[in-house]
Amino acid sequence: MIEMKNISKSFGSNLVLDDVNLTLHKGEILALLGENGAGKSTLMNILGGVLPADSGELNLDGSNVSFNSPSESINAGIAFIHQELNLINDLPIYENMFLGNEIMKNKFTPDMKAMEKRTKEIFQQLEVDLDPTLKVGALDASYKQIIEISKAMMMDAQYIIMDEPTTSLTGAEIKRIFDMMTVLKKQGVGIIFISHKLEEVMAVCDRYTILRNGKMVATGSVATTDERQIARHMVGHDVRDEILTRDINYGEEVLRVENLSNEANFNEVSFSVKEGEILGVTGLMGDGRSELFLTLFGDMPDYSGDIYVRDKLVKIGSIQKALDYKIGYLPRNRKENAIIKDMDILENGTIVSIKDFLSNLKFIKRDKQISAFEKEKERLNVKMGQAKDLIGSLSGGNQQKIVLLKWLLSKPDLLILDNPTQGVDVGSKEEIYDIIHQLSNEGVAIIVLSNEVNEIIRICDRTLVMYHGQVMGECIGDTLNENDVMYLATGGRLLNEELAK
Repeated sequence: MIEMKNISKSFGSNLVLDDVNLTLHKGEILALLGENGAGKSTLMNILGGVLPADSGELNLDGSNVSFNSPSESINAGIAFIHQELNLINDLPIYENMFLGNEIMKNKFTPDMKAMEKRTKEIFQQLEVDLDPTLKVGALDASYKQIIEISKAMMMDAQYIIMDEPTTSLTGAEIKRIFDMMTVLKKQGVGIIFISHKLEEVMAVCDRYTILRNGKMVATGSVATTDERQIARHMVGHDVRDEILTRDINYGEEVLRVENLSNEANFNEVSFSVKEGEILGVTGLMGDGRSELFLTLFGDMPDYSGDIYVRDKLVKIGSIQKALDYKIGYLPRNRKENAIIKDMDILENGTIVSIKDFLSNLKFIKRDKQISAFEKEKERLNVKMGQAKDLIGSLSGGNQQKIVLLKWLLSKPDLLILDNPTQGVDVGSKEEIYDIIHQLSNEGVAIIVLSNEVNEIIRICDRTLVMYHGQVMGECIGDTLNENDVMYLATGGRLLNEELAK
């Protein structure tokens, strides 16, 4: 087994890990839990050889070890599968499997047939039905995760760290990953599973260890606990799960679309949203909702139908046009579409509203920029170091808060949020829900796209449900429940009298 004993780690004066213990046995799945910034990634980076511990010891199968590089950790049988997968879309699967570790015919020539054959053998061992010659770019996200797992097993990994592997996956894709984890468990592999989705922890994990503010606060068997207890340990207090209510006082109509179509993605969509309203949109994989709202944000300008902003017929042919109409969009894929990795936290948080901080000579008024940023940072409770630190220094949840902060500073009339709590811990979720309700009370029209039906039910006033590019119905009042939403999401239709409730 792996034993991490009394591990401590500081970055300058910031104590990130304080006397933390963790144990992982072969053939078990351990959930490593905690809020964003609790120290999970730092602890795993120590185990993975990315960072050294300041103090404490690491025992592997009864022997004291220390890793000075990721390669030393890999050679000891520990594989770290990061959120950002290290795959090349334009290469076939088998070339990705051996990238940097090719089987060679001679000094200069890779043995493609041998690598393809070995890949097939690994897939058979892991009960994976994949053609090794397929291009990685043709695969969905779950199969890309499976390739990373297969690479780890090819390196004879006895322990695997999986850092939020299901963050951007659909329900069917998540099941595929869980099936793979079950196969690995039966083969005696120990897995550390980092996730913010507590229902997944309850479904697939054997034990849990919880960090809060760099300290281990709880550990135990999943079978003897429940989601409420785990959430309480994570945040230090009871977490709400009731439907959130507020005084509803809608203003004028902000957006109306009539018969909006894009032949490949959605057809004949009509709806409207008013000031202060929170409109949900949900469905299943391939429902077309992201493409619909990317169109409204000007990123997919090829459409037919009519868009009205403030009752004025407009053509949104570019993102700049959408910004001119005071439309903001928080995308679902934070790392690819929302953050700029080479910029610091302050620059990422103020890039949309940068014109507001320019002098007459077009220089940035730094004091004004920092003041506006700090105000929204406090509002969102962002956990961070210095504003000049790179955005990549933040945990995923705090990066998400900076992306939301960016749009709050732009003062939008309409804010479209595509899976706004993806990769965010339970405590930060509640903070984001509060911000959404606060913005609606200030008159902002908000559209929330979400895969999580319970999230839609908790925070939205009404919900459109899409199926294969069409709006199948609207759920409001008594019909805003999981059964009716899922019925519509699978192609059913509610009776008119039910929709009218």
